[in-house]
Amino acid sequence: MNQAVVNPPEKVNLLDFDRQGLRDFFTQIGEKPYRAEQVMKWIYHHLEDNFENMTDVGKALRAKLEASCYIAPPKTMFDKAAADGTHKWLLGMDGGNAVEAVYIPEPTRGTLCVSSQVGCGLNCQFCSTATQGFNRNLATSEIIGQMWVAAKYLGNVTHQNRRITNVVMMGMGEPLLNFDNVTKAMSLMRDDLGFGLASKRVTLSTAGLVPMIDKLSETIDVSLAVSLHAANDELRTELVPLNKRYPIAELMASCQRWLARKPRTSITFEYTLMKGVNDQPEHARQLIKLMRRMPNCKVNLIPFNPFPGTRFERSDADTIRAFQTQLLNANVLTMLRRTRGDDIDAACGQLKGQVLDRTRRQAEFRKRLDEGASHAA
Repeated sequence: MNQAVVNPPEKVNLLDFDRQGLRDFFTQIGEKPYRAEQVMKWIYHHLEDNFENMTDVGKALRAKLEASCYIAPPKTMFDKAAADGTHKWLLGMDGGNAVEAVYIPEPTRGTLCVSSQVGCGLNCQFCSTATQGFNRNLATSEIIGQMWVAAKYLGNVTHQNRRITNVVMMGMGEPLLNFDNVTKAMSLMRDDLGFGLASKRVTLSTAGLVPMIDKLSETIDVSLAVSLHAANDELRTELVPLNKRYPIAELMASCQRWLARKPRTSITFEYTLMKGVNDQPEHARQLIKLMRRMPNCKVNLIPFNPFPGTRFERSDADTIRAFQTQLLNANVLTMLRRTRGDDIDAACGQLKGQVLDRTRRQAEFRKRLDEGASHAA
């Protein structure tokens, strides 16, 4: 009797599973769920990607794992260090795509900036990533894999020598447009068997997808940052086109709902200062009025980081100081973000990577550059 040929199932990347997903997978392959937690500890505490080196896992199980799955973070295409200690990795995905992750060391902490998409679909006018267009969402393995690569490079040891103390989902992409994969990755960042970070040390930054902010508050306990950049709808719609769909009143209402659900937390509002665009005293007054509805929240002022072809310029130091002073005098908690890594294009708003653009935005941006160059000539 002829038997049908049964093809073995495709191998799966264990970095795609959070703890519950990994337990379910081990059950599917006929193993006790607790074995998943054993393996998880090897992956994230010991940063081990070779089953043979998992010494407290039985030989038979190691052979089964070798046959059915693998552990594969993104490949490092190159890495580069800045004069101030900031480190950037270009991480290869598939078919020529690549994203960037950035580590920013400070005396009391080390922050890793992680990407969520190849490119970005939102087209914020002052962001270098936006000029690259958009290709696709990253898988969970590609998101948590950025942290795995950085941790391995830095010699990070979970719960001991913690070089990465904070993670911000502020790299390439809008995290809330890749909700399921991002929340699974953040779950691994937070899990004691993963990277074991506290909720306040994992921050998601969004341009303002109102329904997904509500969903996030119900799904996982992390910190929230909102890319605001203007406190009136006309200007914010120009800078952040998503504002046309979710204007400031709706965005602030969602932030108030977030705070109602998480009364012991605050929200950070990011405000990139651009010369003559949003850095004048009237802009500060508008922001003060807005922040009066958000007590205990803070504003993070970010000097604009230039990139080739942009029409925006960084506000001068005196204007930045005056803007901050105006907010502080109105009792708005205001921080000024120090520009880090701009000599290797690793500063906020400068991340580009390599994007096989499906939106034609790269071509449109290059056309504008060429037109500008011909007019200048």
